[in-house]
Amino acid sequence: MAKISDIVKFTKKTQKYPVRFKNRCSLCGRSRAYMRRFGLCRLCFRELAHKGEIPGVIRASW
Repeated sequence: MAKISDIVKFTKKTQKYPVRFKNRCSLCGRSRAYMRRFGLCRLCFRELAHKGEIPGVIRASW
């Protein structure tokens, strides 16, 4: 996980080119495995889904 200081530093800095903009998780700052619909990475999404804190997301049972 990224340090808070790194996340703040990255968000304050404006990029020279718009192509360099990267979506990041709102909780941990992770850039990979980002889900646009929820604004979270897969790890944070999984934790919150198991706790039942994301409305509309239910556990699949086979």
